[in-house]
Amino acid sequence: MFHMRIKAVIYPTEDEDKIKKAVKNIFDINLKKEGNYIVGESTKISSLNILKEKLKDQAIRDTARSILLNNLTDKKLSFSLNKQAAFVGVVNFQEESKLGVMEVEIESDDIMRIIDLIAPSTI
Repeated sequence: MFHMRIKAVIYPTEDEDKIKKAVKNIFDINLKKEGNYIVGESTKISSLNILKEKLKDQAIRDTARSILLNNLTDKKLSFSLNKQAAFVGVVNFQEESKLGVMEVEIESDDIMRIIDLIAPSTI
């Protein structure tokens, strides 16, 4: 079982299409508007392929792995990414601020396999 949900608020000063582009720059996922949010859901692990490649290209897999492990529960992984960085194709984890983020939740029966897939240890 794999399920991913992404949610990003659309602030009045933001362009909906730019938020969609930011999400699509990091995840291969279909998006829709729900109220003042852009929301995407997927049951395909392949939706994480872009994220996986960006973490590798940016040489931040170990940092990402650490962040992911710190945001892990039994079968659920939650983290936030900066929307502005994503808009230019860069992965930037946000741990403190909820302003300007896309919230990602991943559920899986084998969540460690998901972490190992997108952010394998390089040490």
